[in-house]
Amino acid sequence: MSLSPELALQPATEDDLPFLLSLRKSTMTEHLRRAGAPLDDEHHLARIHHHFDDAQIVWLNGRPAGLFKHYRDAAGWRIVQIQIDPGFQGQGLGRRLLAGVLDQADAEGAPVTLNVLKGNPARRLYEALGFTPVKETELEHEMRYEPGAVRPAG
Repeated sequence: MSLSPELALQPATEDDLPFLLSLRKSTMTEHLRRAGAPLDDEHHLARIHHHFDDAQIVWLNGRPAGLFKHYRDAAGWRIVQIQIDPGFQGQGLGRRLLAGVLDQADAEGAPVTLNVLKGNPARRLYEALGFTPVKETELEHEMRYEPGAVRPAG
């Protein structure tokens, strides 16, 4: 019998910066390179510090597995970053994290928005969860989830 893995979120602190920089490089370098975005540490750290007060370390079975950064404002929910360590990818963590926000958004009648780099395979997950593209820039797609959108079970 398989038990679902224990998932926990903990607010990020300055002590987490080495983990977050390593995580960002391991999860984003390929997508940033393909998009022609900067790859230096200064840009990575600027992105890590963006909405840092909303950053949470994702823990799975007592081990740091990723980053989840999101917040609520007057316009609705905003997903800023989801990064899952490659060693923990493919276990449904991104889906589980997003499902909690989408459940809350549905309960509040609030939309959820996010941006995804062009070519990032995470877009398939977002579309499967009911996000639709609403705007496009040179580097990314902005996607929006409307409260009550049909989502597959699981």
